[in-house]
Amino acid sequence: MEQPLPKSWSIHTRPDIIAKYQILERVGSGAYSDVYKGRRLSDNLIVALKEVHDYQSAFREIETLQILQNSPNIVLLHEYFWREDEDAVLVLEFLRTDLAAVIAAAKKDGGIGVGEIKRWMVQILCGVDACHRNMIVHRDLKPDNLLVGDDGVLKLADFGQARILLEHGLVDVNINPPPYEPDAADQEFNAPQVGYETENAFQEGHGNEEQGGTSKEGYFRELDELKVKQSRDETDKEANIHDENTSCFATCTTSDIEDDPFKGGSCSYEAEGGDNRHGALTSWVGTRWFKAPELLYGSSTYGLEIDLWSLGCIFTELLTLQPLFPGISDIDQLSRIINVLGNLTEQVWPGCAELSDYKTISFNKVENPIGLESCLPNRSADEISLVQKLVCYDPASRATAMEMLHDKYFNEEPLPVPTSELRVPLSKSYHDEHSPGGWYDDMESDSDFDEFGPLNVTKTNNGFSIQF
Repeated sequence: MEQPLPKSWSIHTRPDIIAKYQILERVGSGAYSDVYKGRRLSDNLIVALKEVHDYQSAFREIETLQILQNSPNIVLLHEYFWREDEDAVLVLEFLRTDLAAVIAAAKKDGGIGVGEIKRWMVQILCGVDACHRNMIVHRDLKPDNLLVGDDGVLKLADFGQARILLEHGLVDVNINPPPYEPDAADQEFNAPQVGYETENAFQEGHGNEEQGGTSKEGYFRELDELKVKQSRDETDKEANIHDENTSCFATCTTSDIEDDPFKGGSCSYEAEGGDNRHGALTSWVGTRWFKAPELLYGSSTYGLEIDLWSLGCIFTELLTLQPLFPGISDIDQLSRIINVLGNLTEQVWPGCAELSDYKTISFNKVENPIGLESCLPNRSADEISLVQKLVCYDPASRATAMEMLHDKYFNEEPLPVPTSELRVPLSKSYHDEHSPGGWYDDMESDSDFDEFGPLNVTKTNNGFSIQF
């Protein structure tokens, strides 16, 4: 028999919520949010109710997911409840599992077929492409935040760390056609992509700037030139404490609530701390195993490319069923990357010396980096090439999501299977190693150097340098 819910739960005592939803059970909890499984009383639809305790995270999640409301590979927000004196509660579609569970189940079942891998990759790329066409950087892509429904449809979730990098409407969503002609069952290509034309919360008040095709160089040049006023915020540093279980059921789209504060046409390009005309961002975001080198070196001027690095790490895990860089601290994370890719220099990444911590942290020269090929044993040359296009030092060299969708890999046999043929785990219990206390425990940024033995600390004009 189901246990009665504790009366102390704030979500349980809010009359505007319990009038429309029955709260069934808590399914996830973290530092900044709690997630409950619920039932909508009007039609018995099972939903997830995400109670977000951090104002900034709630605002960002609602704002970005309203923009992405028409993308089939972004989680759906049915509505939300938010008053000045209460936490925001997002009512999301309920998706019971995620890509981390798919990977964990595959370890027991003998792996994932190439056609299945391609379909998972295509869905992830479609979701990331939807974000990047709207100049939204997710900043925490990982298998746990890629939710999967019973029908095999994968959706990006947990946008609490996402940022809108450009004013909405400045980037053409029709730069490129779909990568190939799918069969009628391929919902993720046939369904409408991100829609500036649609009636959403951010069209009003931005005018109708002329839109045209943009090259890759222009794409990122616009990002550099038009980045809105942003700067560092201590609140965002705390966002690095990850809500491991809360992301498992997160989702979003538009609410029909009257007096919606997000329907006024004004975007919240709030600063991340101070009035920085160069648009400084915080590097204290993301989950360590999937963090791009620029974040690990303290960059505050990164862009969409950090998501592309994360994609490469996720794809490698799909192909090998093992994490690519399972660092136990940020320094260890950098060390693992350097052992594979080689030392970070101006030759491989022009401008890397300008990274905030580049001159503070240095590593002994790696004479013979092992290369990504060694991390992808028994995989094809095309699969290795796919990862190499994403996992590279220079952000400008990383392939965009749309470029990846056009890669020949997805047009060659075996083709991506229909979503209906994907094997979906029965529950999330498959991926214990991704839960707190397992693989993903204690992955936040840290400065614990004790495990690395003697350090070479040298005084410099800027302070000191630590060599490993």
